[in-house]
Amino acid sequence: MPGPETERARVALAEDGTVRVTTGRADAVRATGLALDRAVLGVAGAVLTWPVLGPPGLPDAEIHDVGRAQQWLWAVYGETVAGAVDAAGTVDRAGAGAGTVGATGASDPVTAPVTAPVTAPAVDARAGALAGSAARLALGHWAARWWPASYLDGIPALEPDLLGLELAALTHTCQQLFDDVEDQPDADAAELIDDHRAALGPLLRWWRAAPPGTTTARRLDVVVRLIDDAADGAGLDGEELRALRAALERHGVTGETAAGSTVPVEPPDPPSPFDEPPDPPSPFDEPTDPPSPFDEPAGLSAPVDVGELFARRHHDYALAAGEPLVAGGRVIARGAGTNDWRRYPPGFVDAAENAVTWTASAVGAGRRIEVDVVADVAAPVGGARLAAEVYVNGGPPHRVPLARRDDVWTGRADVHIPEAGPPRIEVGILLPGFDPEPSPTLEPSSRTDRDAVRALARRRLARAEAQPPARRESDEAHEPFLAEIAASATTAEEDY
Repeated sequence: MPGPETERARVALAEDGTVRVTTGRADAVRATGLALDRAVLGVAGAVLTWPVLGPPGLPDAEIHDVGRAQQWLWAVYGETVAGAVDAAGTVDRAGAGAGTVGATGASDPVTAPVTAPVTAPAVDARAGALAGSAARLALGHWAARWWPASYLDGIPALEPDLLGLELAALTHTCQQLFDDVEDQPDADAAELIDDHRAALGPLLRWWRAAPPGTTTARRLDVVVRLIDDAADGAGLDGEELRALRAALERHGVTGETAAGSTVPVEPPDPPSPFDEPPDPPSPFDEPTDPPSPFDEPAGLSAPVDVGELFARRHHDYALAAGEPLVAGGRVIARGAGTNDWRRYPPGFVDAAENAVTWTASAVGAGRRIEVDVVADVAAPVGGARLAAEVYVNGGPPHRVPLARRDDVWTGRADVHIPEAGPPRIEVGILLPGFDPEPSPTLEPSSRTDRDAVRALARRRLARAEAQPPARRESDEAHEPFLAEIAASATTAEEDY
């Protein structure tokens, strides 16, 4: 996201004692609630946020521990902002009154106790060495939570294990952002590798087969080497990691990586006529280990079908949105519900706007509502159960439990629907216990918000499919994730 140009940032001490760094870029993005359009990263002593839909640039920061944050501030914002933050923190620690933090890091003398925010004139902020990687890491975590995967909309899902491994590599790159205090959920590269090691085999095959010199090959090479370094430092082991390490060592010995970049190695000594010939095979030799799916094939790696390598299997969708199944009765009304992604975990529901449908019917003297929700390809069959929240004519909500049936979450319940006039029915879906509590700061998610995220996903997939050459290093966060490249290949092959 960040560019090499200097930006103007404002550093302020808030009434609650936090120090805030704002760039003004996120002014149009809601600052409260679970916003779909903000990428968030918890780091040492602070929380960083980027507007996903906004222009590229530096993040906003809410710093609750200035001392801890000093280890990374200069690597994200540059020295001037780091000095201004330290000055604001000094004002807070001294219990001084509201004053101004100067651009040079000095604070004006004041005499009254702190009763108002300490504000500052804009200071120069220049993207540091970690600015691009931090932005990319935050965007990757955003994609893991908010990516609008939809069979109905033709937006393929991102393979979660492949995305998780790239996030592990980025986390390892951004080690300076984190410390040992256990308040940073995004800080553990080793845990990400362990959780997503199922993709190590396919990732290794892709890395071996990637055409040398391409942008994707270079990215693959960076990711696999960072994963190896992070796993080695954390003491992780396993067949997949041993295969990865052995492959890297073999490529290193030949002086040529899978990405086509050379590494400085000493050339091997030429054979000598005085060398002893190798021993012939003996019947008493121990048998070799059986081949492993992680073994490197002899000779040059054949091209791989990336879409097939990471394809998420799905059944044909037998139930199209808008065609609810009603068990008897006279239909009174039918319509589409609200699909608010914030109310359930990723991977439960197709993200399309028309994924939620309902039908109200008269069954004898009673009234019944049936809700059908198109399930995500990876939705769980058992265990957690979704629920529909039904409002009739603005009355109290009725909860309708939903069970997974093939590719649909479905459920029905008897409800009171007045006979006078057409009913006004609103239906939403949620996972009980996951749904955020009602809050005055939690603004409703609108279709406009969700459409903007869908448009962003389509743009990123189109870029991933085109695979243009890399732009400036400062545009790092814009480059496609490996999971997006794999998803775009899947889209080209499947009937979305």
